[in-house]
Amino acid sequence: MEPTDAGRCSRRDFLKAAALSTAAIAIDARLAQAGETMKPTPSNPSVLPRRPFGRNGIPLSIIGMGGIVVMNAEQAHANRIVAEFVGRGVNYFDVAPSYGNAEEKLGPALEPYRKDCFLACKTTQRTGPGAAAELQRSLATLRTDYFDLYQLHAVTDVGKDIDAVFAKGGAMETFIAAKKSGQVRHLGFSAHSVEAALTAMDRYEFDSILFPVNFANYHTGNFGPQIMARAQSQGLSRLALKAMARQKWPPEHPDRKKYPKCWYQPLTDPHEVELALRFTLSQPVTAALPPGDEALFRLALDLAAGFRPITPPETQELIALAAGLDPVFRFTGA
Repeated sequence: MEPTDAGRCSRRDFLKAAALSTAAIAIDARLAQAGETMKPTPSNPSVLPRRPFGRNGIPLSIIGMGGIVVMNAEQAHANRIVAEFVGRGVNYFDVAPSYGNAEEKLGPALEPYRKDCFLACKTTQRTGPGAAAELQRSLATLRTDYFDLYQLHAVTDVGKDIDAVFAKGGAMETFIAAKKSGQVRHLGFSAHSVEAALTAMDRYEFDSILFPVNFANYHTGNFGPQIMARAQSQGLSRLALKAMARQKWPPEHPDRKKYPKCWYQPLTDPHEVELALRFTLSQPVTAALPPGDEALFRLALDLAAGFRPITPPETQELIALAAGLDPVFRFTGA
């Protein structure tokens, strides 16, 4: 559901929300830091910190690699960069059949490291048979006999998505059976709608939620804090999307062809990227998935290795930047 500008809060409400958010960020950053492990050292300055995922506290790198990074790559190149990223501490990988040939490229590249990595996959199938068939194809293509996390992909509409998967013969029957059989170890969903995300959390005790956690969505679009609060209160692990998104692509923007793997306009200024990524990682999240562009992903790795919580003045700088943007997601509800 795409809200209109009429739902934007007043300037007074906006500043009040921003102040509260800044205070919450400072608190949550201290909590997040307390759970981090594998910090950079002088001998290995580029290693990524890790944070706990799930009720068993599985340590995940704070930056995960989306399979889109290797989509359409030569297999030899995919193999090299996955090996490089694993060496830099990445142990969280996320992919889906809808990402072109990403599964085909990631499967062979990740195979040598599979036992030491956390592999997440997704499906847009809403029926039980459809989800079962896609699950088996993904397992075979990715050369694994289980997924650490299997997710309902792009939950957006309550009727078309949530009601459908929870209906008799819906995808949740396959999800639950796969978890019981051991083919899937955790169940989650990715959300592009506040209403759908909240409804999904009401229907089932998921292990995690993957959703946009972005400075402009938060401060101009009023999208994200509601999902974060509910997920945190119910004990779901939070995985972040769109940390480095700037806004929707402006019409005919000259940079659009430079970033064919980004359906939104990414941040490219190093200072803005750093602030935006630190904003997201200062929220109570386990990890963030950067854009699928390889250069932007490498920039995220470099910045995250030296992560430090965002400060109130830096947050104010992001709020000022967000005020002039058209965020990727908006929400006009309460």
